[in-house]
Amino acid sequence: MITIKRFVFNDFQENTYVLHESTGECIIIDAGNYYPEENSALTGYIENNMSKPVRLLNTHCHIDHITGNLFIREKYGLKPEAHSEESMLISHAVSYAEVFGFTIQEPPVISAFLKDNDQVLFGNSILKVLHVPGHSRGSLAFYCKADGFVITGDVLFKGSIGRTDLPGGDFDTLIASIRNKLLVMPDHVIVYPGHGDKTNIRDERNNNPFLQ
Repeated sequence: MITIKRFVFNDFQENTYVLHESTGECIIIDAGNYYPEENSALTGYIENNMSKPVRLLNTHCHIDHITGNLFIREKYGLKPEAHSEESMLISHAVSYAEVFGFTIQEPPVISAFLKDNDQVLFGNSILKVLHVPGHSRGSLAFYCKADGFVITGDVLFKGSIGRTDLPGGDFDTLIASIRNKLLVMPDHVIVYPGHGDKTNIRDERNNNPFLQ
């Protein structure tokens, strides 16, 4: 069974997730650590749990979700995995960061491209990759059927949805992604979003005002 630890990092209050399980292996999703104390919090948790980071995943590559990628590569030797459509965001990350008041070094390029229906394996666990464009062209969600959760990045939030006014965003595409890929999941599936608190599929299907 996977244990999920959420960290809230950087000025955008972005959710970074560490998933670890009984073999001791763990994966990091959306490394948004930016400040030194955030780096320490992340590495301290991993070390205290005697976990071995084996993969670095990105739901998408907007700047607030990748500020820690370089640190993770240098600390653990991991290179980011994401959808191929996110490569452009990586290549412009330094200039995008400046617009939002961030100063970052050139982040590592995507080392492995993930696509719809791929499987992410670590330890004895499996995550299914879902391509859910609309917030960005290459937005991904990671679904664990066995443990009943999905990590959605900035596609679906508690009572809300991702913004579509950034480059690559499209409202109709986003709604279709949510309806066709996420809301078809069982009611009990827990949703871990890129910002804010967790929710579940039932509540979002029934109560999310953007999906009625």
